[in-house]
Amino acid sequence: MEIQLWRSMLCPYETAVRELIVKFEQIREEHKNNDLYSPIEQVTGRVKTVSSILEKMQRKQIPLSNMEELVEDIAGIRLICQFEEDIEVVSAMIKKRSDMVLKLEKDYLTHIKQSGYRSYHMIVYYTVETIDGPKRLQVEIQIRTMAMNFWATIEHSLQYKYRGDIPEHVADRLCNAADAIISLDREMSSVRNEIMDAQISSLFQSNLVRDILNNIECMYRQTSKREIQKIQMEFLRIYNTKDIRQLEHFHHQLDILAEGYQAQSL
Repeated sequence: MEIQLWRSMLCPYETAVRELIVKFEQIREEHKNNDLYSPIEQVTGRVKTVSSILEKMQRKQIPLSNMEELVEDIAGIRLICQFEEDIEVVSAMIKKRSDMVLKLEKDYLTHIKQSGYRSYHMIVYYTVETIDGPKRLQVEIQIRTMAMNFWATIEHSLQYKYRGDIPEHVADRLCNAADAIISLDREMSSVRNEIMDAQISSLFQSNLVRDILNNIECMYRQTSKREIQKIQMEFLRIYNTKDIRQLEHFHHQLDILAEGYQAQSL
């Protein structure tokens, strides 16, 4: 296939990856803006390189005419979670969406690969708009914890270095590391509620501070410099107490004050 044809063929997949990254990032932002714990911690994506596609086709004896049907991971999205329990939550979210249609799931959490690889894969159909009209593509979505992703990244580098033939002593150490990752994820799950409570509390305070500062900035045009300085000093005093209830009360009072100034300016 000529280079220009490859570019034309891969362009819709690049569009799909860009759009899906934005959509999954939006899920994160919606959770955070509503003071909710986000089961998605990080979103990345990529389109397979031509050499990777050709290598897979050769290894699996896939003819060029069946490439887009049988190479399911030309477009890939990776969703990183903090806890193993989040993986099920994220997969359920995807299944409920109207813009993605589930084709199949590959559960490498329950059915761990011999190498020790653990992750949850979903193949979905996703439609993008092109100059020739809508095009339905396959996208692989990988969902894993941060610990699983760390192990998988190292394993991928070793596979590349040894061209898929990792020495036995290295493979044994990788398996031992995979067992340690399982223990780490289980240990983190045991304190999941405490960690989530702390993160939600921190997020709530961060959003309060953001809203307070936005209000103060808007009031600059509507009140005197002296009044603004008094408000800022009071905010700093309350902020330094680290008392979330006082901060919430100040936020409420400032909302009322800001609304009053806005009404006067109309």
